[in-house]
Amino acid sequence: MSMLLVGMTIFMGVAIGWSIGANDAANSLGTAVGARVLKLSQAIVLISIMGMLGAYLEGGYVIKTIGKGIVNLDALNPQTATMIAMVSAFAGCAWVALATVWGMPISTSHSIVGAVAGAGLAFGVPVKWPILRDVFVCWLVTPVGAAVLSFIVYFVMKKVFYRVVPRRYARRVLSALIVLSGSYVAYTWGANDVANAVGVIAGANILTVKTSVLIGGLAIVLGIITYGYKVIQTVGSGIVFLVPLMAFSAQLASSINVHIYTLYGIPVSTSHSIVGAIVGVGLVRGMRVLNFAMLREILVCWVLTPFISGLVSFLVCKLVHLIW
Repeated sequence: MSMLLVGMTIFMGVAIGWSIGANDAANSLGTAVGARVLKLSQAIVLISIMGMLGAYLEGGYVIKTIGKGIVNLDALNPQTATMIAMVSAFAGCAWVALATVWGMPISTSHSIVGAVAGAGLAFGVPVKWPILRDVFVCWLVTPVGAAVLSFIVYFVMKKVFYRVVPRRYARRVLSALIVLSGSYVAYTWGANDVANAVGVIAGANILTVKTSVLIGGLAIVLGIITYGYKVIQTVGSGIVFLVPLMAFSAQLASSINVHIYTLYGIPVSTSHSIVGAIVGVGLVRGMRVLNFAMLREILVCWVLTPFISGLVSFLVCKLVHLIW
């Protein structure tokens, strides 16, 4: 197997890791920035630490699904497996990077899963459609579940919080809760999304799972630091204005939602989860507080993501297969 091909595949894994950090950093503490509890620079540092920790400790669960669950890469010859891994990473990265420039919080999970399926079809290798169907159903349920959970959490918190916590301490307690829940979001995000960067690399047996996780985690941190601010601003204030209690409720609901899927090895969207959670807390205050124009743009990007990345992957695979 060509060392150039291996090197290009690892490079593309790093590139998609960067794009994940740039786009999905907002999922963790964008709400805290929007609620003016943390400064943007403080949020970026905290996201980097907790995201890396989640990737290293629990990132292996979803890596198995991305690397072997959609297309069984380790059952293919090394050349074909590496080619599929490289093109999938490229296609996923290209679409996520473009959405990041637009400031749209799309799903890197949808992007890489669509890209792997597209590459598999292009090379004529078996695609595990039943698993892909199950993942798709989870994608639909993710934002709905987060919205319902956040609605319940915020509704209850509104009723009991100020009865339990004296008002002179309320702001301080809420700030601590938001930072803690946001850190939990960052942890679960790192655990679930690192597979989107390096799952295909581990699946093709180019690197071990632990080495892949380490490289993917560092790439994600680089994306957070260099370009994560743009989508943080969209999530923090573009959908609905968040008061601190809303921010805490949204973050707690989103992190619980994603963590459950992570433990089962299901690659879901932290973007869908946090946006769904923000909508849920917004609904407690009434439909009028939601920015429906922004939600419409986000929804369109969500629907297009797996199809565009899959199509790009399919076409690039055909081209590379002819040239290589």
